[in-house]
Amino acid sequence: MFDIYHSDNGDRWRYTLDRSGSRPLLAIGLNPSTATQERADPTVARVQRVAELHGFDGFVMLNLYPVRATDYRTLPAKVNAAAFERNLQVIEEIVNQQERPTIWATWGQPVVHHAYFLRARDSLYERLGKYAPDWRRLGSLTATGHPRHASRLDYSWELERFVPDA
Repeated sequence: MFDIYHSDNGDRWRYTLDRSGSRPLLAIGLNPSTATQERADPTVARVQRVAELHGFDGFVMLNLYPVRATDYRTLPAKVNAAAFERNLQVIEEIVNQQERPTIWATWGQPVVHHAYFLRARDSLYERLGKYAPDWRRLGSLTATGHPRHASRLDYSWELERFVPDA
């Protein structure tokens, strides 16, 4: 079903899942759930639909942390350093491959649950700045200033500019 799929550690870590295109929407969520190369989960299905609705001919699903969990609260309190660093490298490689990268920030309010989510977000802001990505969000920011998660969207919303605060 999906063209490109990179995982590790017996598929317990997923770095990328995408449908190829010459102008993909790069979506950065919180952490992967159940989507595999053969089937989407609800979040990936929404990312794919948003990409189509906004004129992108593909998408790449990325996450702040690559360790799978259906509930972010069940992720370990301590970061896996190897997974964390490899994930940041993969995201930077993907962004570097794009002529004009458009990144949809879609990690949601739970970004504050684990310090490593915030550390990954801030590191990405810094690392990706040299590629001048066009950061976007859907809908208004949460009450605490975070972009909404893909599961909390209305398809009628526009992809609006998102200014990283790092």
